Formats: sequence, C-alpha cells, structure tokens
Amino acid sequence: MARQGRKATSRLLLDRARGALVGLAVGDALGFALEGLKPAAIRRRYGEHHGRYRFLGRTGYVSDDTEQAVMVARSLLTRGQEAEDFGRRLFRWFLTAPPGIGRATLRACLLRAVGVKRGTASAGNGAAMRMAPVGLVDWQAELVRQNALVTHTDPRAVDGALVVALAVHRLVRQEAADWPSLSNLLPELDPRLQAAMQQSWQAAGDDTAAAELGTSGYVLHSVPVAFWALWRQPPDFLSGLQPLLRQGGDTDSNAAIAGALLGASFGFSSIPTELVDRLEPSYSGQLLCGLADALVEGREPPPEPSFLSQRWREAKIKLGVAGHVLGRIATARPWE
Repeated sequence: MARQGRKATSRLLLDRARGALVGLAVGDALGFALEGLKPAAIRRRYGEHHGRYRFLGRTGYVSDDTEQAVMVARSLLTRGQEAEDFGRRLFRWFLTAPPGIGRATLRACLLRAVGVKRGTASAGNGAAMRMAPVGLVDWQAELVRQNALVTHTDPRAVDGALVVALAVHRLVRQEAADWPSLSNLLPELDPRLQAAMQQSWQAAGDDTAAAELGTSGYVLHSVPVAFWALWRQPPDFLSGLQPLLRQGGDTDSNAAIAGALLGASFGFSSIPTELVDRLEPSYSGQLLCGLADALVEGREPPPEPSFLSQRWREAKIKLGVAGHVLGRIATARPWE
C-alpha cells in the first residue's frame, strides 16, 4: 500500500518532482530516434536543433528508460523497499519482448527465467537511467543499491545510480547538486566514477565537452555527460538537452538521465508544453505527474494502462524500430 498521512507539500517541491519524471520521459523520447547515430548523420538528417519528437510522427514514444523508471515508481508506491517487487515487474516486462532492452537487463532476466535472482557484472547505464523516482522519496542509499543490483552488480553501475538518485533528491529540495557537494555525501564511490565525475565538473564551462566525456551506454560516460548537461548551467530545460542530442551515441538514456536532472532543477513548468502534451498516452504527462505526486506525498498511484492498450503500444514500437532500422540502412553513408 502507498504511504499515508504526509504533511502538505510545497508547490515548488511538487513542480520539481514532476519535472524529474516528465523530464526523464521527454529526454528519452527526444533521443529515441537519434540513438546510435554519429553527430554528422544527426546533422544531415535532422539539423542542429532537436525540439520535437521524430520516432513515430510527432508523438513522444519512450523507450526502456522511461518504462523501467515507471516500474521503479510503481514498485516503490506498492511495496516500498522490496526490490524483489521491481525484479518481478521487470521480468513480466521482459516476457513481452521489448525492443532495445539492454544487454545486462536481458541477461538478468534470462537468469530469472531459470530461477537465479541476481544482476550481472555490467558497467552499463541501465540502473542509473531508471533511478530518478528513488530520489523523490525519503533518502535511503541502500534502497538505490538494492534496486540497481537487480540488474547490475558492477560497483560503477551501482554507484552511478546512487549519484543520479541523490542529485534528483537534492535538486527537488533546492539543495546543492554540484560535484563537491555530492562527492562529500558519497565519499566511498568507486574511484573510477569519482574521476569521471570530477572531469565532468571541471568541463562545465566547455560547451563542446560531450564528445570528450563520452556518450556511449558505459556508465562512466553516460552519467558524467548527463551531469555535464546540468552543470554547464543552460538557460532552460530544452537548451540543456541539445548538446547530448546532437552528439549521438546512447542518446535516449543519456538524455533521459539529463532530462531527470534538468527537470528536477528547472521544474515541470519549464518543460515545453507541446513536448509534454505529445508524450504517448501510456506514459503521458498526466500519468507521470500523478506518479511524482504520489511518491512525494504518499498518495495511491494512478491506475496502470489497460493490458490491451499496452500490447497495442508495444506492437507500434516494434514496427517503428523496424522502420527506423530499414531507413538507416537505406540512407546510410559509410563515412558517417
């Protein structure tokens, strides 16, 4: 059951909490069509500015980043600290054969299929990308660790998830989320992640640092470059995402993490209304705001989409992925 009886929450806290979840989804949806492309191919196909969705028309379809974040949110609201509930949700989702599932998550789900409930030794960004909802509840580092370990056991992946969740937690409460503050609060982070985050912090004044920091799905690329998008102090939410979207690589996950951070910093009200309104129905702005409110205030979660609507959505996503793959093959240029 959801937690009951919390005191009234400030309007600003709710706005920032909503911004974290909606920002994650908007970043994910903007980056979906660009994933795996190189910067030159992105410029040729789509230009320099990325302010609309491109995967299936102008609707903002999301990928596994948002899907898993919503699973985390619903698990927190129904079973609290029980990470195994998230594991069960993840396995049911895996059985629908979602396109684009990460390798570590795939391996963890295959292990579950034979009764082994543990993650794999991967340093990918699959845990970090889904961890924003944990930052909206009372801070418990162990809650982040246990959720991350469902799919990822490498300390870099677990610590990357910790940094993201703590930053969201602090940003929605108007507390500092610069690297000196975060590193003081998490002194035992993996030294490799510490070094990558320090590099990101020092590059905050360099508007071209994304390529050097790395934009792959490796957690030592993905988390630092997402924080760089925040630390460079962009004027607004959408401006903060632009360098990551232009750079290619794992654009959906990188922009999802950055979107959560930027949304938690600027608030839901800063996200362009058209982008919120065009999010797909199964992950609408209204639903995500409802989940954010429930996490912050201890309310019951909004109802889940119907079984049939989810299956129809999955069919459209799979067709869309197939169409994008064929389109890229048909228009590919080897030098890009």
